[in-house]
Amino acid sequence: ELSQGSAAAPSAEEGGEEEEEGEKEKKKEKEDEKEREKLPPIPSASTAAAGGLEEGAKSQFSTFSNFITTINQKKEGIGNRNSPTQLVIPNIKNGKDLPPLCLDVRQKQRMSIDTLPQELKAPSPPEPSLPIRTKTVKDFQDDMEKSKASGDWKAVHSFYSTTFDSFMEINAAFKKDTNSPFNTIEDSGIDAKFVNVVYDALLNTPQDVQKSVLKGIINGLLQEWTGPRTKDDLRAYCILLQNPQFSNTSTYVIYAHLLRQIAALTEADHHFLVHWSKKISQRRFKQVVDRLLQFISLRLFPAKPEEFPPMVKCTWWIPSATKVLALFNAANSLISPPIISYTDFYNSTLDHIDLMEEYHNWQCYGNSHRFSFCQYPFIISIAAKKVIIQRDSEQQMISIARQSLVDKVSRRQKPDMNMLFLNVKVRRTHLVSDSLDELARKKADLKKKLKVTFVGEAGLDMGGLTKEWFLLLIRQIFHPDYGMFTYHKDSHCHWFSSFKCDNYSEFRLVGALMGLAVYNSITLDIRFPPCCYKKLLSPPIVPCDHNTLVGICGVTLDDLFQIMPELAHGLSELLSYEGNVEEDFYSTFQVFQEEFGVIKSYNLKPNGDKIPVTNRNRKEYVQLYVDFLLNKSIYKQFAAFYYGFHSVCASYALLLLRPEEVEILVCGSPELDMSALQRSTQYEGYQKTDLTIRYFWDVVLGFSLDLQKKLLHFATGSDRVPVGGMADLNFKISKSETSTNWLPVAHTCFNQLCLPPYKNKKELKQKLIIGISNAEGFGLE
Repeated sequence: ELSQGSAAAPSAEEGGEEEEEGEKEKKKEKEDEKEREKLPPIPSASTAAAGGLEEGAKSQFSTFSNFITTINQKKEGIGNRNSPTQLVIPNIKNGKDLPPLCLDVRQKQRMSIDTLPQELKAPSPPEPSLPIRTKTVKDFQDDMEKSKASGDWKAVHSFYSTTFDSFMEINAAFKKDTNSPFNTIEDSGIDAKFVNVVYDALLNTPQDVQKSVLKGIINGLLQEWTGPRTKDDLRAYCILLQNPQFSNTSTYVIYAHLLRQIAALTEADHHFLVHWSKKISQRRFKQVVDRLLQFISLRLFPAKPEEFPPMVKCTWWIPSATKVLALFNAANSLISPPIISYTDFYNSTLDHIDLMEEYHNWQCYGNSHRFSFCQYPFIISIAAKKVIIQRDSEQQMISIARQSLVDKVSRRQKPDMNMLFLNVKVRRTHLVSDSLDELARKKADLKKKLKVTFVGEAGLDMGGLTKEWFLLLIRQIFHPDYGMFTYHKDSHCHWFSSFKCDNYSEFRLVGALMGLAVYNSITLDIRFPPCCYKKLLSPPIVPCDHNTLVGICGVTLDDLFQIMPELAHGLSELLSYEGNVEEDFYSTFQVFQEEFGVIKSYNLKPNGDKIPVTNRNRKEYVQLYVDFLLNKSIYKQFAAFYYGFHSVCASYALLLLRPEEVEILVCGSPELDMSALQRSTQYEGYQKTDLTIRYFWDVVLGFSLDLQKKLLHFATGSDRVPVGGMADLNFKISKSETSTNWLPVAHTCFNQLCLPPYKNKKELKQKLIIGISNAEGFGLE
């Protein structure tokens, strides 16, 4: 039976060498044919496997793709649950064998990617002996040159058709040493240079050569094993994933089955593929990722729907591709710096699907293996995540407000519109203390829409007063004289002061402010290092047990470099010092900190003051020192900050976010596009064709990046851009009916720049540079 056969399924060209075997084959084929007749008809759309190739081969490739689909339908029909190639979505029977490469909402914690030991102890099946293939890169290149010159492609055709005919042949051609098992994660044993040369040449060969490769891949995929896969099989999968032919939609049926088999491998096999993938060159790695993203996009929104089988017939296409993409995302995150940016895994096509349905499926079904893109948050763009968070926030706001209304009515009290909002009333002279009192008294209302009132001032908060409250409060709290945060000039960022006190409520206030900013879509001008946001998601959901430590994460010397580069450089030199560390440095496992003018000492480990730092233990010393500075010495301050943030932003949507994405939601993006700002700017008193406005944009577009940031900070209160881009700033230029001797003025609460009608470009540039370079203390309302 197909579900239990350990031998490879016979290809269309193979015949029995002996009569007895031939009879068995014929008998088996008749049985298979009878079984096949019982199955539902194969959709004609699967003939798309050969689209884009020569007309003469279309019927031939239709047969191969139909054969694959038939076998998979048959496997599902007869209930084959033991085959390692099976992956039925959404009812996965062997879900426990799949890798924990995604977040699980029920577990409320992030899972480790690299969970398996360096060397797996599980028994591996014996490697079959490979045929000997002696062709080298130079031999292949010589054959290609001769074929191009003569037009005779026989040698090249023979090489491609033989090499890709089976997994065994792929290994015979591309394995560095056919006699070595290469069964460690450190070395895949693949001759990457040869693979690259063969694939680079493939698309420049005649169509019949390319068809022979696809035909061979189909033969390889049709083989089945009853036991675990060998390392040679994994090598073949790794090589086939890099095939450039899979960029063509005509090959998507074959590509889908390749992805299905890889997605269904065991966790141990995935472990090898992840580590082998991180050794692929950056260009090839990016190509594979882009190919997978394109596959998902075109399956979701096909340009020609008739190219592919109906969606109901291939519900497993997108889940399989996404699971394979998760392997590459895991490989990317194992390397520092990563091979490609995490943003390269974003699929902007998903911005156009029903994201809230995905989010609710993920929330409601948890461990039930019902596929949702939210299980794989790396593929969802920050813009899409912001939409999810905003809508989730709105729903929570509406729910809280509705409950308040119901409580009021049930007590037969008159409803008041103010009860639907978080109303904060503060005095400018007591901004921090009043804000602290208001937020402490109104804990139950933190998830309502925020409205701010300044006592003694007439004004309706349409968003401007809220932004001003944030701006003034952040500026006051982060002032060095306030003592809560230390500003490090070398890294241009703030960090938590390590002073000890009885009440850390002000740190809770800062956390709540950040949460309210995310909740109310306000961009804050805060300079925290990336490490802060990593700690803020440790864990991303507040633990039920209040004794559980929060805000503690694994920190490295790289994290310290982003805060205190000078100290980190000194520790780095200690690690690389070639002399005698104990005699030359004379240090112990004890550190000193100044607190309010008093020097205090702390042991990094028990009896640390008596343990000298030596060449052997210096790595431990550096790690303990970094952990002390970034975790232990500020634990109470950061824990209060953590609970403040999560008191507002308690949402499963946080599980979708990377630390870098939390920073962008709080502070905006540092990437400026002034041309986009020009396109979205609104005008009051000016037309965009007016001479002053044309002068303005000529000057601004010619500014250095530093001056462009100063202009943005001058006009909006922050030099960073909201997640939605410049268009979300609602930037406005208003005509100022004042003397042209005056400097420009900004209303940061409304992102408004008031510009006098300067007579020439030189005068405008001069006044603008003076204004934006000396903005602190004047011209800011």
